[in-house]
Amino acid sequence: MSTVRNAGGLDVTTDGAATGGPTARRLVLGNQLRRLREASGISREDAGYEIRGSGSKISRLELGRVGFKERDVADLLTLYGVTDETERGSFLELVRQSNRPGWWHRYSDLVPSWFQDYVGLEESASRIQTYEIQFVPGLLQTENYARAIASQGRPEAVEDEVERRVRLRMHRQRLFTQPNAPRLWAVIDESVLHRPIGGAEVLLEQIDHLLDITTLPSISLQVLPFDLGRSGAEGAFTILRFAEQEIPDIVYLEHLSGALYLDKAEDVEIYSKVSHRLAVDAQTPEATRRTLQATRKALRAAS
Repeated sequence: MSTVRNAGGLDVTTDGAATGGPTARRLVLGNQLRRLREASGISREDAGYEIRGSGSKISRLELGRVGFKERDVADLLTLYGVTDETERGSFLELVRQSNRPGWWHRYSDLVPSWFQDYVGLEESASRIQTYEIQFVPGLLQTENYARAIASQGRPEAVEDEVERRVRLRMHRQRLFTQPNAPRLWAVIDESVLHRPIGGAEVLLEQIDHLLDITTLPSISLQVLPFDLGRSGAEGAFTILRFAEQEIPDIVYLEHLSGALYLDKAEDVEIYSKVSHRLAVDAQTPEATRRTLQATRKALRAAS
């Protein structure tokens, strides 16, 4: 099976399946429609009128924040002067693929929409950079560690709900078993290694897992030591980077009632600089492994 690049700019295998997830396809499609509109000299308001909508609707479509209707895209393509049937067919196939539910759809009753967007972006990223100050990053957690987080402080949570949350997290980790696995670079505060989430045994198992998984060439882990004092970051954040040129780098910031997605170049640049500073200030991956081994030894001696 070979891979070609369709009119929407996304890699597509010869059997018609796009290699990115539905969220990435939506972003690529929106970006391509924006370029067509701008090249045609048509305003968002005029484009919105053509599809019985508004300029703000066109803005949401072009940013990939909402799903597409085939009829709307067909009308926009006509407005933008795209008449070639093969090219139109590629765009409309991308619409259909972008509207297919992702694997995480089965967890939609547990996961808020703002996090579903993140999972969709995560599975399409080529590089994931994350900084955590309280927990081991979700993509590096063991089942027992994830289960402790899912149930901690939630005595009202039913067992089935907790287990489904754990399954969702484990499913996300399948990223690293794929042929084109993304590169994960994670920096964690040293306090994470001493916070007994789930108890000493769970933490010990988690540290063993970190020592195992960081042998993979696609995963790098660095510990930010206590004696640094403070870092250049005020809280946890993740930067998602994509192979597709049509998709901008995105900074993900989670808070108690939702999340922020920053894609403006100036915002991404700020977090990129902080990420670089963290990499310089943190222990190297090799030194981090020694810290993990020392922490594991101390935990075993104390148990």
